[in-house]
Formats: sequence, structure tokens, C-alpha cells
Amino acid sequence: MQTPSKELESSSMTHEEEEAMLHDISKLQEKVQQMSCSQKLTEAKISGMEAKMNGMEAKMDNLKIDLNTNLKTGMADLRTDLTNFLQEILTNGEKVVKETHDENKTNVNHDSIDANVGSKTHHIPKIDMRNFDGKDPATWILQMEQFFDLNNVQNTQKVCMETVYLEPNQFVWYQWLCSHKKFITWAIFME
Repeated sequence: MQTPSKELESSSMTHEEEEAMLHDISKLQEKVQQMSCSQKLTEAKISGMEAKMNGMEAKMDNLKIDLNTNLKTGMADLRTDLTNFLQEILTNGEKVVKETHDENKTNVNHDSIDANVGSKTHHIPKIDMRNFDGKDPATWILQMEQFFDLNNVQNTQKVCMETVYLEPNQFVWYQWLCSHKKFITWAIFME
């Protein structure tokens, strides 16, 4: 059995049909070429984007390393500064307590002299009043002033009396104030 040759097939087409078919084939080849070029261009763009992303990932990794290093260094510096500060406060706090104690002795002696000169000794009763915890200072000061007025407390005694009603954290502040001022009046204390 014989297969028909291509020549036989082509002879069955007219010249115009053959040209139309060649034209269609040419168009398809152009489209395939365009698609191939477009695919190559897209692949190149994707490769470029992948390269940029890899570069950005490397930069991000470097930033993370820098941030961790800076954070660790900063935390270590802060810890050192805080330790030094606390040591200084403790050292100064012992001095302040001693100085405050000495100053209070002096004030008590002056108050005794003031109280005994000319009139009888004035005894000030201790009241059941809340200690100052740092909250609502205006109300606490008003209550202290009312107590002072009711008991005719002299200005020289007011600061000494109010220290009895300070919580430990506020007493530390008072010690600091004593270390920075030679003489503390009730007005200075209220500021």
C-alpha cells in the first residue's frame, strides 16, 4: 500500500489556499516568537526581582544583627549605670541618714530651747493619720496643716513632725532633699 505523497496533497489545494495557509503559519510563528521573547523577558524580570529580594534579605539579616548587638550593648551599659547609681544612692543614703539624724538632734535641741523659753513646754499629741505614700499630696498636706493649726505646732517643728508620717520611699526623697538643702522649712517641704 502506498501513502499519498505531499505533492498530491498540495496539488489538491489551490494556490490561494496555499498562500493563506502559509500566511497563517507565518502569523503563528510570529506569535510563538513574541511569546518566547515575552517569556524570556518575564524570566529575566523574575531573576532580577529574586536577586533584589536576596539582597534585601541580607540587609535585613545585617540589621537584625546590628540591632541585637546594639540592644545588648545598651542593656549592659544601662545595667552598669543603674548599678553605679544604686551604689551611689546607698552610699549617699547612709550619709544622709546620719546627717539627717544629726540635724534632727540639732532641731530638737533648738525646739526644746524655743519651747522652754518664756512659757511652759508644749506637748504635741500623735494622731492616727495615714502615712504619705506619694499619692494625693494636696490632701495629705491639707490634713497636716489642719493638725498643725489645731495643736498650735510651731513652724520649726512642722518638718520634723511630718517625717513621722512618711512611707519609706517618701522618706528616701526627704533624705535626698536634706542632702541638697541646708535648712528645710515647711514651705520648702511643701514645694
